[in-house]
Amino acid sequence: MIDVASFILQTVDMTHAKPLNPATIVFDLDGTLADTAGDIIATLNAVLGKLDLAPLPLDSAREMIGAGARVLLQRGLKASGISVTPERLEDLFQDFLAHYEIHLADESTLFPGVELALSALKAEGHRLAVCTNKIEAHSILLLEALKIDGHFSAICGRDSFEYFKPDARHLTLTIEKSGGSSSRAVMVGDSKTDIDTARNASIPVVGVSFGYTDIPIVDLKPDRLIHHYDDLQAAVASLLAPAT
Repeated sequence: MIDVASFILQTVDMTHAKPLNPATIVFDLDGTLADTAGDIIATLNAVLGKLDLAPLPLDSAREMIGAGARVLLQRGLKASGISVTPERLEDLFQDFLAHYEIHLADESTLFPGVELALSALKAEGHRLAVCTNKIEAHSILLLEALKIDGHFSAICGRDSFEYFKPDARHLTLTIEKSGGSSSRAVMVGDSKTDIDTARNASIPVVGVSFGYTDIPIVDLKPDRLIHHYDDLQAAVASLLAPAT
């Protein structure tokens, strides 16, 4: 005879089973997982202050974020109407790194719903990773300060490999380091750099509408667009679903 109680329990377990073919979900950091603009632009303005330049407004300067600290400095200097020699730029870059390391979590916070979304994806069996143009040491320190570092199998920054976003190899090597496969992966990001990186790697991409970009994220045409992390799990599932 069939044990009805056992059958019901097995049926319930199956409805909560992990996917048979889990994926690697790779996140950008600044503007995607966390609102870090306040600390980043405060550091930029501290460096510009060394040159007796006026601070840049946060609302406009936040759009300069996304390509790493050196590029941010170049954009900040250009917005301030000056240029410097490569040697001076390197000195300012080192000043930026030193200041930011001390102040990287003064104001930075996770976007709403991040922790629940990460936990839900892991519960489904997916592995998670971070691929950012922030340097690796600062990325790890920030994720530790935000108490979500333990969710990730790999945290890779601009200096983790020879290549960095939008080079596809930054993303594919991050996936490889996490133990995943590029043939079953999804990128999550907020900017043209992230969309281009995913496209270059032939990996589907979820765009978030609350990040840092000078081009509206909808115009970049990510494969899925979310406005809150409550919608991430469904967006990822739809991208991973078998084609019909």
